[in-house]
Amino acid sequence: MILAGNSAESIAQAAQVLATGELVAFPTETVYGLGADAGREDAVAKIFAAKGRPSDHPLIVHVADASGVAHFASQVPAFASRLIEKFWPGPLTLILHRRIGVAAAAAGGHDSIGLRCPAHPVAHALLVACAQATPAVIGLAAPSANKFGRVSPTTAGHVRAEFGDDLLVLDGGPCQVGIESTIVDCTRGVPVLLRPGVLGRAELEAACGERMRNADELDATPRASGTLESHYAPTARVRLMDAKSLQTALDLLGAEAAGIATYSRAILQTRSDKVIRRRMPDDAVETARQLFAVLRDFDSHGVRLIWVETPPDEPEWEGVRDRLQRASA
Repeated sequence: MILAGNSAESIAQAAQVLATGELVAFPTETVYGLGADAGREDAVAKIFAAKGRPSDHPLIVHVADASGVAHFASQVPAFASRLIEKFWPGPLTLILHRRIGVAAAAAGGHDSIGLRCPAHPVAHALLVACAQATPAVIGLAAPSANKFGRVSPTTAGHVRAEFGDDLLVLDGGPCQVGIESTIVDCTRGVPVLLRPGVLGRAELEAACGERMRNADELDATPRASGTLESHYAPTARVRLMDAKSLQTALDLLGAEAAGIATYSRAILQTRSDKVIRRRMPDDAVETARQLFAVLRDFDSHGVRLIWVETPPDEPEWEGVRDRLQRASA
């Protein structure tokens, strides 16, 4: 069931559903999340079951504001506090040391926990309503509202296509960011970038005052959502290649090309009317906004192959490159 997210009645209804230990999907600025009370093991278990997700794969917990951090985290390094001050609410998740006895199921049993404060007004209203409900829900564990490993949803319709009409979905319109949050691990004494997003490495470093390390520099095992080698994958097989190779492949297949979709900044030519072509924007932010919707659209046409032009090797494209590399793994 899809309800208008800008309705106070809808928000109140969703908060009551969550307070009973059931699931609700809601919009954030990044993607739609599948939410449950982060403090209830039985509710969190329903997320893992619905997604088909391993129970040791940690979830991100969403809080209404920075004051919610103290409930879940046992310590917050100074550089993490600076990141919170600069980027919350917004598309940034921080991995922090978890308080003993709090949200163990949501954390996948790890001694750390991922926390985020979403910027979307519907998400914020829902979190506030949950905190005011009886019993109060302090935070919502909410991975992307899709089956495990598949393309994340950026509209309410995408969520319904994944889970049907029985799930309550708050409709907040299309997500403005379009790819998941940047994840920074703050448990190793220095900031470690686990998953890039729309926030650039340079602006993260400027805000926290330290260089962003990569996980492989510290021989660190990622302990966060969306860090598996293969992830965000459509049903069709994704292949990355440069624009010249894309055009050469289409030329070789000629009029016989079928079951193929292309997503490229270059304007590609084909002699087949069975090839679906979409133009990738020249701007990284706009490409991120539409990326998952484009992949889902290709799947809806039943294509077997999705050929994507490899994004530029430039800092602002890091988040898009990450998602496409995992989708093609």
